[in-house]
Amino acid sequence: MTAAPWTLHPDRALPGDPGTRSLAREIYTATRELPVVAMHGHVPVEWFAEDRPFADPADLLVVPDHYLVRMLASQGAGIQDLGVRPLGPGAGVAAEADPREVWRRFCAGWPLFRGTPTRFWLETELVEVFGVTERPSAATADALYDQVQAVIDDPAFRPRALLDRFRIEVISTTDPAWSDLDGHTRLAADGLGRRVLPTFRPDALLAVDAPGWSDGLDLLAEVTGTDVGDYAGYLSALRTQRGRFRAAGARATDHGLRGTGTTPLPDEDAARIYAAARRGEVTAAQAEAFAGHMLFQMAAMSAEDGLVMQIHPGVLRDHDLGIAAAFGPDRGYDIPVATEYTRALQPLLSAFGRDPRFRTILFTVDETTFSRELAPLAGVYPAVRLGAPWWFLDAPDAMRRFREAVTETAGFANTSGFVDDTRAFVSIPARHDLARRIDAGYLARLVAEHRLDLDEALETAVDLAYRLPLRAYEEPA
Repeated sequence: MTAAPWTLHPDRALPGDPGTRSLAREIYTATRELPVVAMHGHVPVEWFAEDRPFADPADLLVVPDHYLVRMLASQGAGIQDLGVRPLGPGAGVAAEADPREVWRRFCAGWPLFRGTPTRFWLETELVEVFGVTERPSAATADALYDQVQAVIDDPAFRPRALLDRFRIEVISTTDPAWSDLDGHTRLAADGLGRRVLPTFRPDALLAVDAPGWSDGLDLLAEVTGTDVGDYAGYLSALRTQRGRFRAAGARATDHGLRGTGTTPLPDEDAARIYAAARRGEVTAAQAEAFAGHMLFQMAAMSAEDGLVMQIHPGVLRDHDLGIAAAFGPDRGYDIPVATEYTRALQPLLSAFGRDPRFRTILFTVDETTFSRELAPLAGVYPAVRLGAPWWFLDAPDAMRRFREAVTETAGFANTSGFVDDTRAFVSIPARHDLARRIDAGYLARLVAEHRLDLDEALETAVDLAYRLPLRAYEEPA
């Protein structure tokens, strides 16, 4: 007996109640075809600058997807068996070199993703982008590999062409503070400079006790031509790079330090800690104080140059030290920690929260702060917007909880709209589609409860999907 073709239900992720679902379907229809505004992501700029073909299904869909890799790792797979490459031969492990074998392991593990957002994103990609009609499994792996590979090999599947196919109006990359921005220069020369934008990410230069901090400083000094031997030169080099990023089209900075402290230090204390770090003698307490001081300084610079300050703290990165040593950072072993915002951000917001030149977007992976801290902050400070649920919380139920927790205090206008926060380029439209479905369901419930009129819900849905992210990441004046 032949199995029925694998298809996607048009009402997936919409409310189960028939009446509310009917309203949600109408609201979702108003946003389904809107352009994608992807202002917080991590797709490498080189993909667009070089516009090379993608290599194979494993390299495109499996290896760079931390959600996918970590789930398979949780069931005993070695990340090297999923194509994740170690730092070098000294790591003692070798990555699987056969992409087809990596793909087989992913397909065999498909049942593990039931109930997860990864399942929603992947099935949307496989069906709608690659035309797959069978579920991944050990039995179908090879046939699916060949089908996906045929699509990848099509010249119409190059990164720049996908910007149009995915209706991506604007997308931001995330670039280290020492970037020479060569990729963005090349894109600007090709007429894409206002569509693919850089984002200034200085974390590696603010955490003075982080491995590689001195190496990063050397790169910053080289790209700016500035002597960073003292604290004044360090600040000058950061200002110079921010100016270069802004000239290249950047609209935002990106800050993912673990803590949220923003207490400024006297200049002499900051200079003393910086000098100790240069000598390799900084203490953990000094490094923490300096990081908070520098977040305040970044806010002061944002008030000067107009770059939106994104703050997304609260993650203990590289929790498995052995994995970090063998494979490097950002391999899926990043775990959320409890995060405090109200007291920690008071110095920053007291100084800049009502400054019309300053804008900040606050994210969290600690949803206990949604209604207690973040919504009240955004509900009073004009400079604050709430970032969408991201990383561990960009799932259907978590996104619903976000709307339920923050709307009554912050409203809709004090939020940023959805951000996809991903390196998995092909998943971007699927991620935005899921967010639009969840928001449609929430708005439909308000209409069904006579708390909102349908015309207001339709307008708000378009705001959340399109207008609010453009407004939150407005180009600096």
